[in-house]
This record gives sequence, structure tokens and C-alpha cells, in this order.
Amino acid sequence: MGKLDGKVAVITGGTTGLALAGAKLFVDEGAYVFVTGRRQDALDEAVKAIGRNVTGVRGDAADLDDLDRLFATVEREQGAIDILWASAGTGAQGRLGEITEQHFDTTFGLNARGTLFTVQKALPLFNDGGSIFMTGSNASVKGYPEWSVYAASKAVLQAYARVWLSELKDRRIRVNVLMPGQVATAKQEELFDEETKRQFESLIPRGKMGSPEEIAAVALFLASDDSTYVNGVELAVDGGVSVV
Repeated sequence: MGKLDGKVAVITGGTTGLALAGAKLFVDEGAYVFVTGRRQDALDEAVKAIGRNVTGVRGDAADLDDLDRLFATVEREQGAIDILWASAGTGAQGRLGEITEQHFDTTFGLNARGTLFTVQKALPLFNDGGSIFMTGSNASVKGYPEWSVYAASKAVLQAYARVWLSELKDRRIRVNVLMPGQVATAKQEELFDEETKRQFESLIPRGKMGSPEEIAAVALFLASDDSTYVNGVELAVDGGVSVV
């Protein structure tokens, strides 16, 4: 038996990196998974990589009309949700004194606003006893230069979790934040040059970046009944960077 047999999961931003690794693992553990992405080609590739028990829905988690289409599709095809992993996010460097309105609005529009409305629009379909978790970042608890806007947009997720678990306690829906550190993904390759990657690796006690599969394993824990007594936590999966 799989840990997610018979469960329905929605993963936003699930076409690459750690969320895609999580989608694959969820299906291997028995779930039916809906994944979203903004680019149709990437979405098609993700669906092919996952292979079975998956529906891809093109959309931007910052666009409320796209979110409506997502959950209408979920309702039509599966009827309910047991697991929501709000993983869609964005980030870019910006030093204080050089931050633009567009930089701020784009980052908060997806990471903070988009996450909030993703969760809110999912609620009518949620089964009692389900699991909601959001992808945070250890940038929210560290002081990485040039990442203040991104860090702030991720810090709000823990505030959401604290309040929402109280609001959802009668339905036994738990709310957590999965807080990864530096993970070797295609997005990281896009953002960081070799020197930056070496600098980040020097901060990790084991001296090596995390893998998407390592993050996916913890996502499975939060999604499954293994974590039924875990609620409101910001679970660091960063090799110890946030505490050293």
C-alpha cells in the first residue's frame, strides 16, 4: 500500500524542480495529482514525466481566473482535494536602493497574494482531515544580501499557517510550511553563477546542495498521515543552514 492511496493532491508550480519530484513521488505512493504551470510545453513535459494518474492544468497562480479554472477542473475530474502543496513561486535579486515597484509587485503577487488565493479557492473542495502546505525558503530566516523582497514574501507564509490552522481546526485541516534551502534545480542554474553556488554550498554543513528528491521525501511526510500531529510548523529542509 502507498502512503497516499486514494488521495487527491494539487501541486501548483509543479512542472520543474522539487515540486515535480514531489508530484512523481505522490503518484508512486498512490495519489492522483493535478499539477500547474504557466508554460504549456513545460506542463506537457511534466505530465509525461509523471506518467500516470496526473492532470496538467495550465495557469498562473497569481491569476485568480486561472485559479478558478484549476479548481473547476479538479472538481469536475475528482470532486475533492486531500492535499494542497502551494509551491508556485518566484524570486530575483534586488539590493536596497535598486528595488523597483515591478520587482516587488511580481514577487509578492505570486508568493504572497497568489499563495493566499490558491489556498482560499481550494477550501470548498477540501476533505476534512486534509493537509495544506506551502513552499517557503530559508531566505526568510537568514540575511542573504540582495534577497530582501523574496525573503519577505516567503516570511508571510508562516504567518498564514499560524492563523489558518486556528481557522481550520474544526475541520482538522493542518497547515504547514516546507522550508527548503539551497537545492540543485534548473531554476537555481538560471539564477546563480558558479561563484554564487560555491558560496551557498560553503554555508551547508555537508558542503553539498540538496536534491529535489530529498525535498520531495519531506513533502510526502507533510502530505501523508505520518504528519497528522504536525501543524503550524516551518519545517526546515536545508541541511542545517538556518541554524548555523
